[in-house]
Amino acid sequence: MDATIITAASKKEQARATWKKTVGFHPLAAWCANTSECLAMLLRPGNAGSNTVADHLTVLADALAQIPGSSAAKLLIRVDGAGATHGLHEHLIALNTRRRTVRFTTGWTITDTDEQAIARLPETAWEVSLNQDGTFQEDYGVAELSGLSAREGWSKGLRLIVRRVRPSSRHLANLTDFEKKTGFKYSVIATDINKMTRIPGSHQVQWLDALHRHHAVVEDRVRTNKAMGLHNLPSKSFTTNQGWMLAADLDAWLRLLALHDQDELADAEPDTMRFRIYHLPARITAHAHRRHLRLAPDRPWAQAFVLAWQRLTGLTAIT
Repeated sequence: MDATIITAASKKEQARATWKKTVGFHPLAAWCANTSECLAMLLRPGNAGSNTVADHLTVLADALAQIPGSSAAKLLIRVDGAGATHGLHEHLIALNTRRRTVRFTTGWTITDTDEQAIARLPETAWEVSLNQDGTFQEDYGVAELSGLSAREGWSKGLRLIVRRVRPSSRHLANLTDFEKKTGFKYSVIATDINKMTRIPGSHQVQWLDALHRHHAVVEDRVRTNKAMGLHNLPSKSFTTNQGWMLAADLDAWLRLLALHDQDELADAEPDTMRFRIYHLPARITAHAHRRHLRLAPDRPWAQAFVLAWQRLTGLTAIT
């Protein structure tokens, strides 16, 4: 789950000033990392909060409703720092039933209490961070902070994992006094994962840190959604603009249902899909009371278009 800012170049319904000092909207959405589709999106005014619990619960409920029952038995829900709220954590834990296992990782807002706990960590507590492929990420460290930083009111069993990196130029203006003193930039994640069944090493801080950082793939989903119409919501009507949020899903579902085995189209960018499939020149003709779509047989990607058409029209109708 993640939120993003969309600027509005003209006056539109519910366009408001955002925390980035622009004017527009601040939608909150949930994407499925397995399929790249947007399961749910809530279009909100630009002044909507980043960590509004009610909005997170609404989007989460809508997203879970989109997941088929056979795929909802084991769920991993990842949110950035906006998810570090009592209400969301408690709700995620409550989602667990006999038939459904829900695990989560969220960002965590570091306070003075957390920095004091980090200062007490011995150097031997730090492990080398891992890349997504399992190789070592030199000069990056992770450590268990659970038990050292105690805050009242948070769910029992919550684990805190701290990560340290050498600050880059974009970090320098926002470093705290503690970070300037130690020479590291720190971030903390919260998770309820102690161990995942049949996943060796899933209790280790290195694995959990890499698991949460993989949440960054959501940024790619945000980018492609904006390339499919979300970037410039065209209508003055708030309701009409809500409909435009479906464009990226239609693109994702086309590739999942009809182009999944086409190497150059299965994961194609929106501009590539437009050039190769959506903007393919064709003529509609009529003969014997039937309409025909005529494609030039030598046109590049014409066969892929025909394949997609045949697969989509051959799908079982939803009843």
